[in-house]
Amino acid sequence: MSVGTYFPGRGTYRETAYLEGQADGQAKERGQLILRVLDQRLVPVPAETRDRITACTDLDTLGLWLDRAFSAKAVEDLFVEDDERGQG
Repeated sequence: MSVGTYFPGRGTYRETAYLEGQADGQAKERGQLILRVLDQRLVPVPAETRDRITACTDLDTLGLWLDRAFSAKAVEDLFVEDDERGQG
């Protein structure tokens, strides 16, 4: 009888689904945090911009937007460099 062991990093379907779920949860949380910071700073956020933020799944981009949210005077300040490069 052989005993199967499942070590992390083997790329099993279950592990992949778990990691994707974690990343999706982190992206959702960061998007909500960005919106919360903007709301607390009384920066108006149009519905289409809320959708753009909540639809983003790139954690690096969301981290950049979060950093910018703390000093943004307008919601467009989050995306200035992204728009110039065609990202976001």
